[in-house]
Amino acid sequence: MIPGPFDYHRPASVADAVKLLTDFGDDARALAGGHSLVPMMKLRLAAPTHLVDLHGIAGLKGIRRDGHSIVIGAMTTQHELLASDEIATTLPILQETALLIADPQVRYRGTIGGNVANGDPGNDMPALMLTLGATYRLEGPSGAREVAASEFYQGAYFTALEPGEILTAVSIPIPPTGHGYAYEKLKRKVGDYATAAAAVVLTMAGGKVASCAIGLTNLHETPLLAVDAAKAVIGTSLDAVSLKKAAAAAEAIMSPAADARGPVEYRKHVGGIMVTRALQRAAARAK
Repeated sequence: MIPGPFDYHRPASVADAVKLLTDFGDDARALAGGHSLVPMMKLRLAAPTHLVDLHGIAGLKGIRRDGHSIVIGAMTTQHELLASDEIATTLPILQETALLIADPQVRYRGTIGGNVANGDPGNDMPALMLTLGATYRLEGPSGAREVAASEFYQGAYFTALEPGEILTAVSIPIPPTGHGYAYEKLKRKVGDYATAAAAVVLTMAGGKVASCAIGLTNLHETPLLAVDAAKAVIGTSLDAVSLKKAAAAAEAIMSPAADARGPVEYRKHVGGIMVTRALQRAAARAK
């Protein structure tokens, strides 16, 4: 349970961090909250010889409004999301989701950038970012670029990040006023990954669903956007038949691993239930 030897670096700017990661290549890893990397280092599943700590880069923190979007610095912690009046007003589903991540000790240290950047299928924020239509800012040796969250995740722990790149910010379009939202998560105990979880953001008009997006957590090797499930409820009043169709469409794209959280069929079944509950709760909140 003791990591291998490594050199510790604490750059003061993104440019310095990129240079370190580029110079040391595969021997270096960026450190954000550390909740994924440090345990892997302790188990010797990861053995970087250079650790690049991003906590000294002031420009990677903060929450601001930019036109019709909210821009969140990658090193902003889950606790800071929970304390933000801006997030409470414009993106309350971020706070609902953050509250379901582990426990307060983890949330004080864990960052939104670390949660979305490492490609862990069990992390909660990636599926939510798909649901919200978020974009990630990546900065590396070739400059900066914007990548949609929907194009970022390529496999378990495999993402669109190129060598030397750092995810520096998350940009989220502000949902329309009066939208409904919900993040439903079943887990075995406090601090555990989801057995299954679903995010829903929707709008209602005349008692019927006008727009809808559904994201799925820990039900595939990447987060999923359940497009057909969302289409199944558009134009409906979320009656029992529509909810059943949406759950079935969501289950059809799920491919969870059988593990200590349950066999495949059980986890898919629970995933369908999470979708149903999230749809119902989001609709009840919509104005």
